[in-house]
Amino acid sequence: MKKIILTLVCIIFAVLSCNKEKPAVKADETPAKTETKEATEQVKEEKEMSIYDFTVKDRKGNDVPMSNFKGKVLLIVNTATGCGFTPQYEGLEKLWKEYHHKGLEILDFPCDQFGHQAPGTDDEIHQFCQAKFATSFDNFKKIEVNGENELPLYTFLKSKKSFAGFTGEKAEFMDGFITKMDPDYKNNSKIKWNFTKFLVNREGEVIERFESTVEPAEIADKINSLL
Repeated sequence: MKKIILTLVCIIFAVLSCNKEKPAVKADETPAKTETKEATEQVKEEKEMSIYDFTVKDRKGNDVPMSNFKGKVLLIVNTATGCGFTPQYEGLEKLWKEYHHKGLEILDFPCDQFGHQAPGTDDEIHQFCQAKFATSFDNFKKIEVNGENELPLYTFLKSKKSFAGFTGEKAEFMDGFITKMDPDYKNNSKIKWNFTKFLVNREGEVIERFESTVEPAEIADKINSLL
C-alpha cells in the first residue's frame, strides 16, 4: 500500500512540474525586436539628413554634391522661361551681383511641371536666360519638384518648410488659380508654381520659404542678414 501511495505522489509531482509556466522570453531579446530597432534607427538617421547629403546635376548632367555649397547662403529656385513670373530672373540677377561676393549662391532649377512653361532643353534654357536677362549664375538640369519623380532635394526642402502663403498684388489671382487645381493647396507642402524660393543659411538650415508672388528684391534684407 505504501508503495502505491509513493508512486501516486511521484506521478502528481511530475505532472505539476510539467505544468509550471515557462519563463517568458523578453521582447527585446527576439530577432524581430532587433530588426525593428535597426529599422527605427535607420528611419531616424534618414530624417536627420542634411541638405549637404544630397547630390544634384548641372545642366550637362554632371553630379554636383550639395556639400560643395557648405558655408554659403543658398537661394534655391524652381524656374521657367515662359511664365508670368519669369521676369523675376532680373531680380535674381541683381541679388547675385549684390551678394555673391559675400557668399550667396543662387541655385536655379528649371521645371516644366507648371503649365509646360519650361519646354526647352537645358542648353536652350541657359541660352535664353543669358540672352534675355544676362544671368551670371548657371542653371542646373531640369527637374520635377512634385510627384514620384521629384528631386530628392525638393522632398527635403518641402519637409522643412511648407506652403508660406501668397502675398502681394497677385495673391488673390494665385489663390483662385491654384484652388482650381488643388482645393486643399494651403494645407500641403507641394510646390504650387514656378519661382518658389527656399532660403538656406550658412549652416545648411532651411530658414524660410517664399512663394511665387514674392519678388527677389523683397528677400534682399533677409539674405543680407545671413551673410
